[in-house]
Amino acid sequence: MASAPAQQPTLTVEQARVVLSEVIQAFSVPENAARMEEARESACNDMGKMLQLVLPVATQIQQEVIKAYGFNNEGEGVLKFARLVKMYETQDPEIAAMSVKLKSLLLPPLSTPPIGSGIPTS
Repeated sequence: MASAPAQQPTLTVEQARVVLSEVIQAFSVPENAARMEEARESACNDMGKMLQLVLPVATQIQQEVIKAYGFNNEGEGVLKFARLVKMYETQDPEIAAMSVKLKSLLLPPLSTPPIGSGIPTS
């Protein structure tokens, strides 16, 4: 007999704020900050390596926090949490601001080449 699918956790806006705040704080814990820094240094600002090295560490850090709120302890839980946050971003400016902060912790700043330093036109 197949087991029933796990119920997806639901959070109110207030609960989502709390969880998101805890996730952001988790990245400030010295051990986690060191893990992220090591992964970033190993990735050398290469986007492919960032996905291979930084994203898994960031996912683990988030999982440690969100599992206490009913999200599964696999990558799927982080995706469900991200979808929930995305849904609340439009309803709550505080969640929107925290979401931007979280993304800045996860993704490297995009560097664009200075204007005029691209391919020669002649």
